[in-house]
Amino acid sequence: MLIEKISTKKVSDTISEQIEKMILDGSIPAGEKLPSVRELCEMFGAGRSAVRDAITVLKGKGLVIVKQGEGTYVSKFDSRKIFSHAVMLPNANDITELFQVRKIVETGMAEMAACNRSENDLKRMKIILSTQTDAPWEDDYQFHLSIAKATGNALLIQFVQVISTTIKHAMIDFHQFIKRDTEAIEIIAEHHERIFESISSGTPNQSNEYMLQHLTFVESILHKSLQQNN
Repeated sequence: MLIEKISTKKVSDTISEQIEKMILDGSIPAGEKLPSVRELCEMFGAGRSAVRDAITVLKGKGLVIVKQGEGTYVSKFDSRKIFSHAVMLPNANDITELFQVRKIVETGMAEMAACNRSENDLKRMKIILSTQTDAPWEDDYQFHLSIAKATGNALLIQFVQVISTTIKHAMIDFHQFIKRDTEAIEIIAEHHERIFESISSGTPNQSNEYMLQHLTFVESILHKSLQQNN
């Protein structure tokens, strides 16, 4: 473990930054116990109060858990922390970056769903597609969430939940924007049906392609709705 000796600036901040870096790059895995305060003092060449303050900072960020009488442990990974500072009404740049991530993750998610889906997963998707509520944003979210559930991967389920929460208000505005655009509504419904059929038929390549087409279309319309609101 490579440690830099502490020099001047705020010692506790420098210690917490170094430990945080080691946690995020995997040098200290999730669930692993940190060295004791005494050992950290020796490693960083710092006093006990500075080390304790650094641990308090890390605890506040949710990166470590302090267990009384046992020590300090690296927290388990929680994908919700990725977007913990994301704004609830993204600007154009935020939307572009979020959809770049969605296109990478959700196309693969659709592929995995096509390989792993069960009959119950397909029934759930079909019910969502055939039952339209008064909240189209919620219907859209539930469909994408059902695809995540069909993968059997808990992190992908969290990913969809996080993304939907992050852009909830923008997507509500999006559905308000297109509610009188019959053509756009029909295209989105057709996209969902194609994605469902490809997952149902177990064709991962088609599932990937249809999901990419869908996300690209939604992104383009969402940008238009944001421009109108600005």
